[in-house]
This record gives sequence, structure tokens and C-alpha cells, in this order.
Amino acid sequence: MRKPNSRKSAKPLQKPEHFTPERVLSRVLPPDLVGQREFEQYHFLNFDLSQANLSGRLFSECRFENCNLAGSSLANTSLQNVAFDGCKLIGLQFEACRDMLFGVHFDRCQLDYASFGGKTMVNTRFVDCSMREVNFSSTNLAGAVFQNCELDRAIFLQSQLTGADLRTAHNVVLDPERNELTKARFSLLSLPGLLTRHQLEIE
Repeated sequence: MRKPNSRKSAKPLQKPEHFTPERVLSRVLPPDLVGQREFEQYHFLNFDLSQANLSGRLFSECRFENCNLAGSSLANTSLQNVAFDGCKLIGLQFEACRDMLFGVHFDRCQLDYASFGGKTMVNTRFVDCSMREVNFSSTNLAGAVFQNCELDRAIFLQSQLTGADLRTAHNVVLDPERNELTKARFSLLSLPGLLTRHQLEIE
């Protein structure tokens, strides 16, 4: 099995949390920002961006909170240390985003049917997320944390999961022969039947 490149020295990104008042936006963009293609250190609250065309835009050090982005286009979009909190992200093709500096955080999000195929997501945190049928094929998830996430029918194929923490994930199904699981952490309830020769830490 081909192993995706692992950036073992990568440190977890600090989630953006501090924004100046003029960069905290609610529901709609002010007129002077309509058409803007680069957003740095913005906090978006309660936006409905479903089916929006976000192609080619750059978001850096931003936070989306209680936003609906379901069905949005992310072709060639830059997500550089972007946090999603309580967002509806159903079906998003994150694999279409630019690879350079790609970094995301997910808390309490609906990520069902989303795709991260081929992305590098070392140390990414998923907390309290619904992730049914998410595609992680050839994704580098070394050191990633899946805290209390629903992973029913999620696809892991040639995925790099070295040191990943899935102890509190639900309905995980993995083929140890087709994924890199060295030092990954599981609970007996979340993933029964894994072989100890893969150096899994069962707790």
C-alpha cells in the first residue's frame, strides 16, 4: 500500500478565536465587501451560503459559526487555518480546495457525504461531528482526533492514520490491510477485531 507523505513535525494549528469588531459579520456581507475574494481574520456568523460559489476565494484565519455551506463550490478555494463551528457542511468537496496551507477545524458540524480525498490534514480535530459516508481516501490524517464523531460508512482507503485518536468515534469500519494504522488509538467498542500486530493501542 502506498503511504501518503506524513509531516510528523507538523504542530496542531491554533484555532482562530479573536477578531476585531469590524471583522465580525452576521448574516450578510456589508456592501463594501461584496465581490471581495480574500478574507483574512473574519468571523462569519449565521450566514446562509448554501449552493454558493466560493471558487477561487481565499479564507485565512477565519471562523464560520452556525453557517450553512451545504452544496457550496470550493473549487480552488484556499482554506488556511479556518474553523467551522456548528456549521452545515453536507456534501462539501474539500478535496477541491487548494493544497497549499490547507488547515481546518470542525466542532459540532454536519459533514455527512463530504470528501477530503487526498488532502493532508495532520493533527486535524473533529469534535462532536456527524460524518456519515465521508470520503477519506488517500487522506493524511496522522495525529488527527475524532472526538465523539459519527463515522457510519465513512470511507478509509489508503488513509494515513498514524497516531490518530478514534477512541470515542462511533461506527468506525477500517481495513487494517489497506490503511496505515500504526499507533492509532481505538476503543474496543468503536473498532472490535483489529489485530494487535498493527501496533494499535486498544483502550
